[in-house]
Amino acid sequence: MIAASGTDTRSGAPAFGRVALEGRVDVTHGVILYLEDVSVSFDGFKALNALSLAIDDGELRCVIGPNGAGKTTMMDVITGKTRPDTGRVFFGQSIDLTRLREAEIAQAGIGRKFQKPTVFEQHSVWENLELAVKADRRWWRALSMRTPAATRRRIDELLATIRLEDQVTRPAGLLAHGQKQRLEIGMLLAQDPRLLLLDEPVAGMTDEETERLAELLETLRGRHSIVVVEHDMEFVARIARRVTVLHEGRVLAEGSLDEVKANDAVVEVYLGR
Repeated sequence: MIAASGTDTRSGAPAFGRVALEGRVDVTHGVILYLEDVSVSFDGFKALNALSLAIDDGELRCVIGPNGAGKTTMMDVITGKTRPDTGRVFFGQSIDLTRLREAEIAQAGIGRKFQKPTVFEQHSVWENLELAVKADRRWWRALSMRTPAATRRRIDELLATIRLEDQVTRPAGLLAHGQKQRLEIGMLLAQDPRLLLLDEPVAGMTDEETERLAELLETLRGRHSIVVVEHDMEFVARIARRVTVLHEGRVLAEGSLDEVKANDAVVEVYLGR
């Protein structure tokens, strides 16, 4: 039985929105990602220390903090790369991420982008998106098969979203750094994820590239839930409505950027005076 709020009485999962259908979350409101008292230790070092965090459906959340604060480990736990020692991690209403493998978590609707872009550099922008849309087929067969009209329309939509319509035939390896980053985000969007995890997406970008990425994320706000881990405070200021500050594996502060910047503990351990 699923309670109207609180927990799933069968699994102990937080009950938010509708039930999951066929292993994929279906949330129309409330919290889409929920971490409770999550701890992870590596050789005695506590990378996460009873971390609790909730991300709303459709929210764009920025996560900041000093090196070693646990930001990457948190994303590793969400995506199944690292198993927590203790704690709970739920996606939507009833998907317990700690019980799924990495591939199953991706199939459930979570996409992750690492700092360095990963694209098929020898293939064109169009072909990269085509491969992502046809990810359920062997990639070498996907390129040799005729692209259905629906797929072509989807690729056109993605090109417009990431603003690479004028780079359709260009090999991905020849794109500028910021363009590669947007292309990889487009490849993630091709899988229609409910939650996007972006790790330092503007590292190495020019000011113009950074602004274009900010504009892209603004268009995705509300359509996807997005967690951005970032050190560039100007970029955070450009996109953030709510910011979480991690320190020593747990939440140090949370609120608007102005609120966390005014927090003495945040100033002391991260922002400086």
